[in-house]
Amino acid sequence: MTATAQARPGDNSGDITPEERRGALRAAAMEHFAFDGWTMDSVYRGARDLGLDPALADLAFPEGLWDVVDFCLSETDRVMTEELTARGVDTMKVREKITTAVLVRLEHAQKQREAMRRLVGLLSQPVHASRMSRYTWRAADAMWRAAGDTSTDYNWYTKRTILSGVYASTVLVWMGDDTPDLDETRAFLARRIENVMQFEKTKAKVLSLGENRPSLTRFLGRLRYPGARA
Repeated sequence: MTATAQARPGDNSGDITPEERRGALRAAAMEHFAFDGWTMDSVYRGARDLGLDPALADLAFPEGLWDVVDFCLSETDRVMTEELTARGVDTMKVREKITTAVLVRLEHAQKQREAMRRLVGLLSQPVHASRMSRYTWRAADAMWRAAGDTSTDYNWYTKRTILSGVYASTVLVWMGDDTPDLDETRAFLARRIENVMQFEKTKAKVLSLGENRPSLTRFLGRLRYPGARA
């Protein structure tokens, strides 16, 4: 059997490309990720569950396991964006937008809870620290973009840096949360978001004070050029 689908009589499944099978392979592999960990062997087992040649997984994910992880997290971004749109994100205030974005991601992860726990455990290993940081930043960026953020100045970086910290810490709480409806996670997230909002208010006050603060540069300029305006 070659690295293509095992076609059934009367269907055209053999015409489907490996890339088009990524979604099905990911879904089939999730149960194996939960019990056997995030390895390509788990993906191969998922392929067999679908009646496919395991070699098809290598064609679908040519970069190996990290290609699978990238695809899974991209799917989370897609689901989150679609769900936020369905919930009317454009009518929400900023606090509600970000809170909803985080919760939607966790609700999606909850459907494959043990598999996603295993993924977080894998990424938490020191050897994968750079990948963890990159994926967390990418998640924060996706959430802000889904929330309609269009900033291009330093706020673009500060928003994503702050949200990365909020999201990472909330995920850790979610991993150990066995309460109904993720009550502990929701309460923790609400507190973190409140802290961020208070920080933003304080920052805004400091910046506004800075606009009216006497400038040493302008003062020295006036000493040198008496006719210059402050």
